[in-house]
Amino acid sequence: MIKIAIIIGSTRPGRKADSVAKWVHDIAKKRSDASFEIVDIKDYNLPLLDEPVPPSMGQYSQQHTKVWSAKIASFDAYVFVTPEYNHGTSGALKNAIDYLYTEWNNKAAGLVSYGSAGGTRAAENLRLVMGELQVADVRAQVMLSLFTDFENFTVFKPAAMHEKSVTAMLDQLVAWGGALKTLRK
Repeated sequence: MIKIAIIIGSTRPGRKADSVAKWVHDIAKKRSDASFEIVDIKDYNLPLLDEPVPPSMGQYSQQHTKVWSAKIASFDAYVFVTPEYNHGTSGALKNAIDYLYTEWNNKAAGLVSYGSAGGTRAAENLRLVMGELQVADVRAQVMLSLFTDFENFTVFKPAAMHEKSVTAMLDQLVAWGGALKTLRK
């Protein structure tokens, strides 16, 4: 069985990513084809990238990087839950991704985004990053609107139709995550 991390991609006070990640996790837990774990980048207290050697070398000098590396390396696939800030993903998520390289390689990713336009530009931003990291991002995507899926723009109340989008994304993610695992053996 493959292991999938649901990564909370915001550290901002008042963030919505944690409630979105919990919702995705609740849907995912109903499955028996993978195990799922929420990973909150906020728990890792990563400063702006402070490693003197490029991540592709894997020569980490900071303890926080080593802890982050071990956590990310333990998964076969990822669901990135990202807000859209200024037509891109959050700086905190991009920073956390940039800390590592080989830990991401030959794995799969699914995207759950939210914002005024469903977070679509943040997801497209992440797709470019995933390509460079040799991560296969799946086509099915979950897009949540601040206008219709959040009461008063704050309380997460997703429309029922979004569960089908989560299921479709997870179906693809489990398939790709399992297939790519064979490349890493």
